[in-house]
Amino acid sequence: MSSDDTTPTPPGRRTKPKPPMSRLMRLSLKAVDWATDATRRADGTLNRLALSVLDPRVPAFSSPCRGVASRDVLVHPPTRLRARLFYPSAAAGKDERPPPPRPLPVIVFFHGGGFAFLSAASAAYDAACRRIARYASAAVLSVDYRRAPEHRCPAAYDDGIAALRYLDDPKNHHGGGGGGVPPLDAARCYLAGDSAGGNIAHHVARRYACDAAAFENVRVAGLVAIQPFFGGEERTDSELRLDGAPIVTVSRTDWMWRAFLPDGCDRTHEAANFAAPSAAPGVDSPAFPPVLLAIGGYDPLQDWQRRYAEMLRGKGKDVRVFEYPNAIHAFYVFPAFDDGRDLMIRIAEFVAESAAAAAAAGGGGSE
Repeated sequence: MSSDDTTPTPPGRRTKPKPPMSRLMRLSLKAVDWATDATRRADGTLNRLALSVLDPRVPAFSSPCRGVASRDVLVHPPTRLRARLFYPSAAAGKDERPPPPRPLPVIVFFHGGGFAFLSAASAAYDAACRRIARYASAAVLSVDYRRAPEHRCPAAYDDGIAALRYLDDPKNHHGGGGGGVPPLDAARCYLAGDSAGGNIAHHVARRYACDAAAFENVRVAGLVAIQPFFGGEERTDSELRLDGAPIVTVSRTDWMWRAFLPDGCDRTHEAANFAAPSAAPGVDSPAFPPVLLAIGGYDPLQDWQRRYAEMLRGKGKDVRVFEYPNAIHAFYVFPAFDDGRDLMIRIAEFVAESAAAAAAAGGGGSE
C-alpha cells in the first residue's frame, strides 16, 4: 500500500487481469459475478425475488458481537427509510456496573452495489460496518437507502440527507431511544461509503455543504470514499485494461448507470461526472469536509477516482489518497484480503484526527 501516489498505472496489454488471490477466493468472486449478471435484466429491471434468496438479510444483534452491537432504526417514516446502527458495546461482568458511556462520533455509511444491489442488512456490509465501528471506536449508521431501478437518482441522495436530519434531532442521539445505546455526538459526523456508496457519500457531502447552516447539531468532519463509483461517456485506460476484473466490468457499470440516472440522462450527468459544471456547488464551500480516498490497483474505476482526487485538490480541498496496488474493487469486504485491515486502521486514524481538527476549529465546517 502506498500513500498519496496518484501516478496513473501505465497501459498494458488488454489480457484478462489476474489479481493475486487464492483459488477459493477466485471461485467465490465468480459466484458474486454470476449472481449480479443472473439477476439483472436487459430491460433494466432486477429480479428482486432471486436477489432475496441470493442475498438474504441478516438480523441486527443487541448483544455485542466481537465488541459491537447493532439495532435497526426508522430514519424517515414518510419513505419508510431505515438504517442499521452499530456501536461499540463492551459486555460487563455479572457483578459489574458498566462505566457511563461517552458520546461517540457517528459515521453515516452507504453500502456499495451499483445503486441497485445489496443492502444495509447484507452479510458482507453488516460485517464491514462492525469492523469500522470497532476500529474507529465510533457508531456507524448504515443507511438502507432506496435502490435503483425502482428508485432512480436522486432518491439515494435524498435518503442520505434524511439520515443527517435524523441525527440532527437530539431525540435520536441515543439511537432512537433504545436502551444500551451510547450517546451519539452529531458534531463529530462522518460520511462514508464504498463504490456506489462512495458516490452517494460525496453527493450528500455536497448537499450538506450547500446548506450547512440548516443543521443545528450535525457537523460533517470528514468523508471516507472507498473506491467511489464515478464515470463519464469516455472509456478510461483502466476501464479498458482491467475489463473482466472481479466485480466491475464495463457492461455491468453501463447497466448500473442506466438503471440509476434520471430517464434520458447519460454519464455526463452530475451524479456520474464530478467534473460537470452542475457538480461544483457544495464542493466549493468551506463546509465540504476533508476526504480519505482509497484506490485499488485492480479496480477498473481507478482512473476516475484519481481524477476525483485531482478535482478536489484543484479546489483546495484536503485529500488523503491511499493506494492498494493488489486490491480489487470492494476488497475490504472480503476478509481474505489483508489490505482491508490496513484500510480500517487508516479510517480510524482519519476519524480521530478529523475530530481533533474540528474540535480545535470550534466544531464548524472544515476545509
